[in-house]
Order: sequence, then C-alpha cells, then structure tokens
Amino acid sequence: MYVLKGTVLLLDISLPLKDPIPIFSLVLFIILLAPIILRKFRIPSIIGLILAGMAIGDHGFKIIEKGSIDLFGKAGLLYIMFLAGLELDMAEFRKNRYRSLVFGAFTFFIPLLLGYIVCTYLLHFNFMAALLVSSMFATHTLVAYPLASRLGITKNEAVTVTVGGTIITDTAVLLILAAITGAASGHLDTYFWIRLGVSLVVFAAIILWIFPMIGRWFFKKIKDDKTSHFIFVLALVFLAGFLAELAGVESIIGAFLAGLALNQLIPHTSALMNRIAFVGNALFIPFFLISVGMLVDLRVLLKGPEALIIAASLTAMALLSKWLAAFFTQVSFRYTVPQRNVIFGLSSAHAAATIAVILIGYNMGIINENVLNGTVLLILVTCLVGSFVTENAGRRVAIQEAERKPEPDSEPERILVPVSNSARLEALLDLALMIKDPHADTPVYPLAVVQDDEEAKEKIHLTNKMMEAAIIHAAATESHIKAITRVDLNVADGITRAAKELMISDVILGWTDKTSTTDRLFGSIFGTTLDNVLRSVWETIYVCDFHHPMNTAKKLVLALPRNTEYEKGFLHYLQKMLMLAKQIGARPQIYCQEKTKAAVEAFIQYAKISMEVTFKPFADLENFQAFSREVSRDDLVAVVSARKGTLSYSPYMDHIPARLSRYFRDNNIILIFPEQTEMEYLEAGVQPEDLTLTPIQEQLANLNKLGKAVKRILKGKK
Repeated sequence: MYVLKGTVLLLDISLPLKDPIPIFSLVLFIILLAPIILRKFRIPSIIGLILAGMAIGDHGFKIIEKGSIDLFGKAGLLYIMFLAGLELDMAEFRKNRYRSLVFGAFTFFIPLLLGYIVCTYLLHFNFMAALLVSSMFATHTLVAYPLASRLGITKNEAVTVTVGGTIITDTAVLLILAAITGAASGHLDTYFWIRLGVSLVVFAAIILWIFPMIGRWFFKKIKDDKTSHFIFVLALVFLAGFLAELAGVESIIGAFLAGLALNQLIPHTSALMNRIAFVGNALFIPFFLISVGMLVDLRVLLKGPEALIIAASLTAMALLSKWLAAFFTQVSFRYTVPQRNVIFGLSSAHAAATIAVILIGYNMGIINENVLNGTVLLILVTCLVGSFVTENAGRRVAIQEAERKPEPDSEPERILVPVSNSARLEALLDLALMIKDPHADTPVYPLAVVQDDEEAKEKIHLTNKMMEAAIIHAAATESHIKAITRVDLNVADGITRAAKELMISDVILGWTDKTSTTDRLFGSIFGTTLDNVLRSVWETIYVCDFHHPMNTAKKLVLALPRNTEYEKGFLHYLQKMLMLAKQIGARPQIYCQEKTKAAVEAFIQYAKISMEVTFKPFADLENFQAFSREVSRDDLVAVVSARKGTLSYSPYMDHIPARLSRYFRDNNIILIFPEQTEMEYLEAGVQPEDLTLTPIQEQLANLNKLGKAVKRILKGKK
C-alpha cells in the first residue's frame, strides 16, 4: 500500500508482504544466497530453496503472502517437465521405451498396491480415501532432475528410463484421479469414459503432430530473431499445459509432451537451448521449489499422535515403495547400485502432482486434515531424501561414465571455419558447434582471410567487425571460440597456412559461387578457392550451402560413394554426420552399397550409437535426377565426394557441386571431402591430381562430354 504525504511516498511493509516489488526482490535474494550458504554444508541447492520456502511461507515467519508466487511456481513446474522432455535423448528413449514401460509399471503398481493395503488395514480408510492416497504414492515429481542435469548424466540409461516412467505413472495416476472425481460427483458413466478417451487422443495428436509442424514452419520463416524463437517456445509450452487441462489431465503432461514435440527442433548445443535452460534454472525452477517449501507445515507433528502416525506411515510407505520399484528395475535390467539409487532419488520426490491429488481429495471431503498435513510433511521428507540420494549417486554414475570413455586421440579436435560473408557466418558456426566433440576443450576457429593489396587495411577493419559478430553468436551458446584474421596473398593460401599452424582436423567452408561453363564441361579444376584448398589441406573438408536452419530437417540423407569405407577419414566424417543428425533430431538415411553398409553398421555397433539408421541400396551418384526424387524439401542432403587419385574417386565427382545446386536448390547441402594422407610432389609442376591411375579414361570422358555439348548446340541452331 502506498501513502502520499507531501512529497514523500511511503510504502507499507507490514508482514506478510503484499507488494510485488519487495516480494520479488526477496525471492531473488533467496535464489541467490540460499544455494551459496547451504553449499558450505554440502547440502544440495534444491533443499536450500525448499527450506527457504518453509521459512518465508504461511507456516514459517509469514513474510510472503500465500499465493503471491503461485504464478511463477506453476510455471516452474511446467518448466521442469518441459526440460525433461526437451533434454531427453530421443534415440535412447526409443531404444529403452520398453524399459521405461517396465519401470513405469513397477513405480505405479507397487506403491498403489502397498499403499492400498496400508491405508485399508493400518490407517482404516474407506475405499475411496484408500484409493486416492495410494494413487498419491504412485506419482512423483522430478524435483531432483536439475541435479542430474548439472552432473551431466541426463543421457544415462537410468535417467532416461526414469523420465519415461515418470510420464507413464503420472498419467495413470491422473486418470485414476479423474475417475475418483467423476465417481464422487456422480458422473462416472460410459459418456465420461468416451469423452475422456476422445479428448486425450485429440490432445496428444495436436501436441505430437501439429506442434512440430508449426515449429518447423516458424523456424524457417523467422530465422534471425532469437527473442521471437524463445517466446514462441514458451508460448507452445503453456499452450500445451492449457490443452492438457482441457483434455482432463494435469498440465504437467502437456508440458512434457511439448518438450518431446520440440525435442528434434531445438539442438542441444544451440543458442536457443542455452537460453531455455538458463531462464528455467535461474528463475522459474527456483520459484517452484520455494513454492513447494511454502506448503510444508511442521506444526502437524504437534497435533496429536494421530497426525504423527499418519504422517510417518505415509512418508515411510512412499519411500519404501519407490525404493522397491527402483530395486526391481535394477534386478530386471542389471543396473549398477549407483544407477538404482539415481532411479530411486529421481522417482522418490513427491511434490506437484501429489499435492494436486490430495488437495482435490481434501476439497471434495474424501480425506481429512490429518491426511493433508501428513502429505505436506511427506513432500518435505521425500524432496530432501530424493535430492540427497540423487546428488550422491549421480556423482558416482558420472564418475563411472567418465572412466568408461575411451582415451582421447593424441591429436585434439580443432575446427576451422573460414568465412568471407557475414550472412553465412552463423550457419557455419552452428554446424561447427554441433559436430564438435563436447568433451574437447579446444576452441572453434573462425577465420577471415584478407588479400594483401592496397585495400588490406580497410578490409581488416570490416573483417574485425564480422569476427565480433562471430564471438557474440558463440557467446549465446557458451561455446569457446577464437577468432583469427590473416593477411595473405589469396584466400586459399591463408586457409592452408592457418590449417597447418593450428593443426586443424576439420575445415568448414561456405558454398562457392555459380559454376562456369568450363567448370560444367571439365570439372572445377581451374584454380578456384575450393580446388586450391583441396590440393593443400588434407583434413576433412565440409562445403555447406544452407538456406534455412538445420534444426528444421526431418531426415539427414547421407550419400556414400563406392569404396569410401577404405578412406582414412571415413570413420571421422561418419561420426560427425551421425552426431549432427542427433543434434538436429533428423533421422539418418544412408544411401550406399552393401560393403559400405556393413562398415557403417560395424562402426555404429562398436561406438554404441543409439540411433535408428535406415539404409537404401545405391549404385553411384551419377544419376542425380533419380536420387533427387527420393529426397524431400525438408531433408538435409550430405554427399561424400573424394579428392582425385584416392580410392573412392570417380570422374563424375567433378560435377557433384553443379548437380547438387541444380537438383537440390531448396535443400540444405553439405559436400564432404574425407581426410586423406598428404601426397608429396614428385617434382616441380606435378600436382596430386596428376597421380591418378586413370588419366586416359578421364580425358576420354571429358572429350565425350564436349562432344555432347557441341551436339546440343548444333541441334539448338536447327
């Protein structure tokens, strides 16, 4: 309340606070200081925020009015579920969907059955109350998921299975809740079940089918407005929550499905993903944890033995049943003890769905105040236990994963991105960050080459501005880059010298200009920048032509030539392309011959890559027209070529750039030249391409092409 006296504006600061400004300020300081202080006592930050909520809430010192942060608290709950769906490794999820189903069955039926027995024979509840409370045991909230994310174990199978099981058990519990409320209101009839089933089917179809279509269209049309991308994603998340409530289930189901729907459109290394995770972890999720703490009332322990017995029974049964579910899951799939404890820690916390179930039952008169207070205490204890267990077991799992990782190569991965056009800069850098080994601490090197002439000083000034844009773009993804500007005789020499000095492993180039008539006849061998780079840089080279964001691709179509499996850089570029497909959520579809297919499958099995890779038989790339019919406009086309004189080289490869531009002008394109062993010059004037074993056949092929061109010209004159 503001009171105006003369020229002084006074603020009413009586407790509990009602004005949004001091409330927001206080909560932000809690979010800042609580984790820092409790970290000194080795207490997870999640618990610190819950304890802070207890202190400032209605059941503590009554500093903040009840309901004043409900909006942010509910938003934080949806954010947790959305991030769980967004960060879920879809390939691992598909691979382990049956395991998620098994865990979901364990974590639903075991608490439901044991809880019903305890509520009926120990606490003497009636049927409706026993069913409601036992279903509350089955549900859980991923309160400790941010801990798993911070430890870097979200892609571990134990975490993936737990997240999948969470959505299964929560959905089942909320369906039971819908049935209980329908029965209590007298509307549990055939029409009720038909309406609920139809609404759920329509809801799921909208989220999982229409949302990705809208997202793909939006990201294609609005390419550079990063703020709009973030707002668009948030709007879809809360729209999904609203649609879930319209369908008769809790909003957390909609938020999780929205994460699954957008999973393939938001790469995990992108600036957008970084913004989403940052805002959630810094603001929304802490507000939710504080709001959970504000629900806890420790005074329930002083309200007589009945309240204490109910609280202790509910809490013990909740923890025991979830531990049994984790134990049977461990036995079924032979998980380690730390993995079992991670499953238990993540699935033992009861918060949002639990309080929703109990509050509905309390408001309808199915349960009394003692059960409500016991549930609130259950929330506090299970959140504390879940956080502690996840923190300790998660560290052990992270250490085990680190010990199983293969030793890094003796030569570290270094990616060079030469750029001359600021319009292509962000797309090329995004590709570099997506294919970069996340465990490599080497930076990405954007390179600008200025030709050494009279205008060199002016060009350097313009180039430095372009490099500043590269640094700003990389900063949004929290990636390490090191911009380089080089003055050299020409662009190719600058790229070559930089690649040697920095010991580069991969070079990412922008697409060259339109191919000339002589290039179309004889191949581009007349001194273009790409040809000069190919003669002197023997590492893997990616030539890219991007028209729209890569994350809008449905498939990554990878065309492999004959004998490419014998090239030195085969496994390297194959790993990069599979990594790219995983980042952008595109299904890899590989066109190759049988021998190459066997080599690819052997690598996938050896590297334990969890992806659904499809293969299609393929003779060669000479017939581009037939190949183009099998590629849609939403596909990312990656074609592997080769340098002259190598095992997989064929003369038709000289014309691949022109044919790609002709048949795939609306697609994103990557042309790959695998790493080769450096070829020494034998004498002055001898070039590496002169060392091919088929020079006569190549020249005959070129003469044949020239003859066909002359015939077309003569026919045209007639």
